Amino acid sequence: MDRALVVMAKEPQAGQTKTRLSPPLSDRQAAELYRCFLLDTLELMQRVGSVQPIIAYDPAEAEPFFRHFAPPGFDFIPQVGADLGERLDHVLTHCLQNGYRQAVVTDSDSPTLPLAYLRQAFSELDDPDVDVVLGPCDDGGYYLIGLKSPCSALFRGIAMSTSSVLADTLQRAREQGLRAVCLPHWYDVDTHEGLTRLAEELSSRPDHPAQHTRTFLLDTVELPPGSPGRS
Repeated sequence: MDRALVVMAKEPQAGQTKTRLSPPLSDRQAAELYRCFLLDTLELMQRVGSVQPIIAYDPAEAEPFFRHFAPPGFDFIPQVGADLGERLDHVLTHCLQNGYRQAVVTDSDSPTLPLAYLRQAFSELDDPDVDVVLGPCDDGGYYLIGLKSPCSALFRGIAMSTSSVLADTLQRAREQGLRAVCLPHWYDVDTHEGLTRLAEELSSRPDHPAQHTRTFLLDTVELPPGSPGRS
């Protein structure tokens, strides 16, 4: 198997995970919600097919947790770097220098990401004229990046977690002579607004695959009146 699908993951810890969601959630609830995000994301990765699923974990001592937490078949690598850009670069370079011809990295903040988007990322990389694939977030960032060759320049000097990171990365790709393509937009859940959007999406879709997250939200978050699953 020569295609790697990697999720950037943190060990869920109260007071250290999803802190921007507290309030409205308590620290414990925010960590538990993120645990559900991870469970749904790992199950999503298993459904992609013909890829090696990998967890890039943080902090460094979290490997035992993730080896116990993950379903069978996952590989594990530590996140290395002073910031998100360095960590993404390290993960992609590690995969592409260790036998994988394609490497796609996704976040763990988008538990309802459509399966088709992950499959499309690899399909885009199958095109010999495509060098980079990006999954744009509605906030100006990206939920996914995929490469066929290491390219540290895509991350060096780019201010991550800003509203311009997608545009800056696309500009950097052009400067490097790389052809980048974008997947459909999606959203991540880092704020109260994102949490509300997630709750509304899942409350209206009882059959959504992200069942761990849906069950948690139905039990924890006040959903809009009349939402399916909430009387």
